[in-house]
Amino acid sequence: MRKTTPLRAAAAASAALLLATACNSQRGQDDKDAAADGACRGQQTTGITDKTIKLGGIYPLSGPASAYGTIGNGVNTYFKYVNGKGGINGRTVEFVVRDDGYQPPKAVEEARRLVEQEKVFAVFQTLGTPSTAAVWDYLNKRKVPQPFVATGASVWGTDDKHPWTTGWQPNYVSEARVYAKYLKEEKPKAKVAVLYQNDDFGKDLLGGFEAALAGSGIKVVAEESYEVTDPSVSAQMTSLARSKANVLLDITTPKFGSQALAADAKNTKWNPLHIVNAVSASTTVLKPVGFKNVQGLVSATYFKDPADPQWADDAEMKTYKNALREYAPDSDPANQFNAYGWAVASSLHKALDAMKCPTREGLRDAVRDLKDVKVDMLLPGVTLSTGADDAFPLETMQLMRFKGERWQLFGEPVDTRKEFGSPEN
Repeated sequence: MRKTTPLRAAAAASAALLLATACNSQRGQDDKDAAADGACRGQQTTGITDKTIKLGGIYPLSGPASAYGTIGNGVNTYFKYVNGKGGINGRTVEFVVRDDGYQPPKAVEEARRLVEQEKVFAVFQTLGTPSTAAVWDYLNKRKVPQPFVATGASVWGTDDKHPWTTGWQPNYVSEARVYAKYLKEEKPKAKVAVLYQNDDFGKDLLGGFEAALAGSGIKVVAEESYEVTDPSVSAQMTSLARSKANVLLDITTPKFGSQALAADAKNTKWNPLHIVNAVSASTTVLKPVGFKNVQGLVSATYFKDPADPQWADDAEMKTYKNALREYAPDSDPANQFNAYGWAVASSLHKALDAMKCPTREGLRDAVRDLKDVKVDMLLPGVTLSTGADDAFPLETMQLMRFKGERWQLFGEPVDTRKEFGSPEN
């Protein structure tokens, strides 16, 4: 009979201890998994399975804001790229895009179709302040996540009655404060003329701008609005020119942005510093006017410009351009709207990864609990952060000036949270 030596006895005891520890650890993990399953039980799983996620998006593929439709192309390209890599946590993404023509009643119709017929997991990216405002009551009543809407209206982050809706891009009030800060430093006695879209989008940015100028030597000396159904803003631009303001704040969507820039270039007797809001800063808006006619134009951004050579060797930019070549070969990689779509889809990827439950409630909670999340298409230093009472994921912007055939960043990034506080302040 083989004798058990003290060494063998110690080894056996050690092995038994390791086995017991491993079993207890696995049992503990099983208990945690069971608890997690229990926490998720009863939550909504419409549109998501172990292998798929179905998302819906509403964009103006037609109508006066059709230039924005390219964003959906950037989003779809990102998801196709991710699907080619195995999906998100093993789930492939189907992205269903609907066209509302930038008409709020049509947006409601398409939201209902996505929820009730397509059975999507979430309505990701409703574009435009009027369209988003038209559908958020419906989506919140149905408890359908509406993450990362493509509009910077401050209400998406200050309202506490729509927990299923979350903004993404820097809000218009904060953007306006960035322009006001710039003018206070560079043109402290400026006289400003303002062209704005007559809806919540235009009024939000204009209101933030005027409030930020309070107590300064800068004056808004003329304002002209337009309707999205107007054929042109040439009359408004002629009226603003009579003010002889030395700054023009241009709060427009792409079609009207191009018109305003063209009217400014045509009027050689008026040469204001032209500031165009971020939503119309794409080169697709500028190009029809002629790059030589938009030199010195100022705007602000928060994501990398694919036309900027400083990002030529950037790993994410290379991935983005390669994916467009593979999955959307007719697309223009230099179009900022494609890059915007890629960036916001990547942001949703981060939120889906962070879900504690693979449910609609899980996504709702994840987008409200982002802590300095890095997204590689965003500018260095710009991260996603939200909280229970903070639904503004992005609040850092950097000024840029158009020179030659592209935008050039200047100054330092401005963290509007730290600089100005909440948009409600």
